[in-house]
Amino acid sequence: MAGTSPRGKEALAAEAWRRCFNFFMRTRGQRDRVLERLDLTPNDARALASLDQDEGKVMRALAEEWACDASNATWVVDRLESRGLAARAADPEDRRVKRVTLTARGAKVRRQLHEGMYEPPQELLQLDMAELEQLRAIFERLMPTPDSKAR
Repeated sequence: MAGTSPRGKEALAAEAWRRCFNFFMRTRGQRDRVLERLDLTPNDARALASLDQDEGKVMRALAEEWACDASNATWVVDRLESRGLAARAADPEDRRVKRVTLTARGAKVRRQLHEGMYEPPQELLQLDMAELEQLRAIFERLMPTPDSKAR
């Protein structure tokens, strides 16, 4: 492998990515069932993941983070707010700006969402411990967590 040419490396990376992406898409049903059980859309899930109970975020920051226009961000927040999952209030520093926070109910639904989404697909459970450790190490290298940097 050390002598792999740059084109060979690109082709191998493309094949690895294709397989990873296909696995993710093939296991979509499991994630869809979690969303359905919690009566959430994919946009609702993304919104819940980016909000917190304490500081909150202003609407403009949410629209930028979600890569959408302000009216779409407003629609998503309206949906969460109507279900009691988020609350919108005037920003203490600028009352013209609305700050969105997660409600206690929203935090509970987000925990349930994470529990369901992070449940491993059956295909992963069929791997042995060494394979799982190798896979985890690869993804940890690709996406280090704050606690993994300390190791």
